[in-house]
Amino acid sequence: MVNRLYELIMAMDLKEIESLIKEALTDATVEIQDLAGDGNHYSATVTSSQFSGKSKIEQHKMVYNSLKGKMGNELHALAIKTKEQ
Repeated sequence: MVNRLYELIMAMDLKEIESLIKEALTDATVEIQDLAGDGNHYSATVTSSQFSGKSKIEQHKMVYNSLKGKMGNELHALAIKTKEQ
């Protein structure tokens, strides 16, 4: 029961993830999947012109920064794939 309560408190809705990414990367197209159906393990494909000329590491940092510290807290796991627009 404690684990389930923890999951409910810590879970982050995929619409909130999408909103945070689009707020930071305004031209982004964001596709998110709940990988395990538990609200804790997501995959995101983010396409943005703001990735142009940046390494994959820089692109992923941009996405992580858009989450405003929620990664590892409300958001347990997020696999990221980035694409230049």
